[in-house]
Amino acid sequence: MAIFAKEAYAAGLGVTALLAARFGLAASLLWTLVALRARHAGGGPALGAAPARPTRRVVLAALGLGAIGYAAQAGLFFSALRHIDASLTSLLLYTYPALVFCGAVALRREQVTPWKASVLLLASAGAALVLLGGGTGGLAATGVALALGAGATYAIYVLVAEAIVARLDAFLLGALVATGAATTFVAVGLVGGALAFPAGGWIWIAAIALFSTVLPVVTFMVGMERVGAATASIVSTVEPVVTAGLAVAIYSESLGPLQILGGVLVLAAVVALQSRGTRALRPAVGSPRGPAHHATGPAPARAPACEPARG
Repeated sequence: MAIFAKEAYAAGLGVTALLAARFGLAASLLWTLVALRARHAGGGPALGAAPARPTRRVVLAALGLGAIGYAAQAGLFFSALRHIDASLTSLLLYTYPALVFCGAVALRREQVTPWKASVLLLASAGAALVLLGGGTGGLAATGVALALGAGATYAIYVLVAEAIVARLDAFLLGALVATGAATTFVAVGLVGGALAFPAGGWIWIAAIALFSTVLPVVTFMVGMERVGAATASIVSTVEPVVTAGLAVAIYSESLGPLQILGGVLVLAAVVALQSRGTRALRPAVGSPRGPAHHATGPAPARAPACEPARG
């Protein structure tokens, strides 16, 4: 996403216009998927069964999650890219897995174990080596503050989303979140007169909407439903490795020894986490399922990803 954003800025797009178009297009795609799943209620393997009708309160919560939480995180992250390098921005964003873990412990959704703490440290160190090994450029205070704010905001978003994801189909939740975020940025853009869309920017808008929004939103929500917010956040530290690989393929950059070592550490942490298994304490507050249920170890590959709660 950071690479696409840099290219979009080079094409003349502003932050507000880019995010308004990103979430608007993503919402359209996600609502199309929701409609297809509702139409094929019997369930093909790709689409699955149609979700149960959610309550108004859950729908409003999901819209608010996008309009406030996801919009704030995206605005801070994309604004940070205006001030500091993409690698440093991504590094500072990746303070969020540690914050999610700490928040999950504070909310009694996770148990502190030496194993999980060690895995988190290993994954974080690997991500830092991957990004720092490529150079981080100047430390502009404004950009650093924006990127750290994006990490903190995203941690809160993940923790709140975990309480909703078990009660709402992942595709529908993604559509509602994207709609909420799009509404925020369109409103901001209309008030500030910042909705200019140069022709050369649409390819990057489409790339961010599809590959950095629709696919990640749905797959992260499905993954979080299976393994919990803390585990999903730790596993997602593989993202900087992918970013570094894309930079090599697109910009002919070479990976240094520190980056290679960091990539190995991140992947080792992911493998170690999944092979040993984790025990997540799922949210019980407001859940129609009653007491919190425990998930031990990785879920079976064909387990229901986002089975709607039935009260």
